[in-house]
Amino acid sequence: MISLAGRDISHAWGKFVFTGIGLGLLIGVTLSMAGIYRGMVDDAKALLDNSGADLWVVQQDTLGPYAESSSIYDDQYRGILSMAGVARAANVTYFTMQVRLGDNDVRAMVVGIVPGGPGQPGYLVAGRHITRSHYEAVADMATGFALGDRIRIRRNLYTVVGLTRRMVSSGGDPMVFIPLKDAQEAQFLKDNDAIVQQRRRTAANPAFDRPSVPGLLDAVIASQSTNPYVNAVLVQLKPGHGPDQVADTIRRWKRLQVYTRMEMEKILVGKLIATSARQIGMFLVILSVVSAAIVAFIIYTLTLGKIREIAVLKLIGTKNRTIAGMILQQAVALGIIGFIVGKTAAFFWAPVFPKYVLLLPGDAVRGFLAVMMICVLASVLAIRVALKVDPAEAIGG
Repeated sequence: MISLAGRDISHAWGKFVFTGIGLGLLIGVTLSMAGIYRGMVDDAKALLDNSGADLWVVQQDTLGPYAESSSIYDDQYRGILSMAGVARAANVTYFTMQVRLGDNDVRAMVVGIVPGGPGQPGYLVAGRHITRSHYEAVADMATGFALGDRIRIRRNLYTVVGLTRRMVSSGGDPMVFIPLKDAQEAQFLKDNDAIVQQRRRTAANPAFDRPSVPGLLDAVIASQSTNPYVNAVLVQLKPGHGPDQVADTIRRWKRLQVYTRMEMEKILVGKLIATSARQIGMFLVILSVVSAAIVAFIIYTLTLGKIREIAVLKLIGTKNRTIAGMILQQAVALGIIGFIVGKTAAFFWAPVFPKYVLLLPGDAVRGFLAVMMICVLASVLAIRVALKVDPAEAIGG
């Protein structure tokens, strides 16, 4: 008995294999899109893990510090430290900018930390932690910086004294850690012309330039040159204290918004990357439809090329279900080749992507089942054509 799938593979193996490779590359793109979404979720979780915090204290009525801007006074942490259940608390700032190294720049999230406090990188792969209060930095290896490099953040130069790995923002940008005071200055730093204009306007205001109050103008100008704000306070709890209970206490007495780890994860995954997730989902649907259309066209074309053989099978009494099974076998074989090629391609090109691509075994299993289902559905049209073949075509001229 003739096996249609076996006949194609043995006598037209080149066309069949190259068709499977083309389908495999499309499947590889589909698996990569799923991996990009998984990578975004993993980046968000890594951001929370790397902070080392149990609670995030931010400005009231905001989703800060990652999903929205947040600004609170930098002395708030003292009152939080005195509350029951709080082991450690430290200010932190976050802002994204282009960090320059020579003539090149890198998109990075600059994090202002208190050395030794929550928010500091949990581990280093080279160098040491920040020990000075100014002009030292610890950078993620994804920035491409090396120990001893002099990087520019706003007007100041910082020496890279340590390197870490997998410290990224929710958007996948590598992090650069600098002392908190430097970050506070850099986050709201104005250019020289703006500073001169602000001082001119302040001096022209009679409320600030009173002859009877010497030193008032200088005090006002000095206050305008400092930044007493941070984006959040990271809190670590003592053993045995629940995060919800401590969070309620801080909300009640400090009039600030507090998020637990679970709540912050929901904000990052459910709100910050929700739009990107929906867009990736649309791409997956489109790619699945295109894959189904390609498989259907290929199987249909291969089946039309074997009308005479199918007619012969019918003439010798082959049952319809046997013929349908042969065509289905051909579609499944094409899907298996395509999936193997796609999985291999996704594995090798994933590290080349600028953002983290996480390929999970579970996604691969679900992808394989989806490919098999698509191949089965795509073979229906070819099976219908095969079952309508007239056995008389086997002896036709």
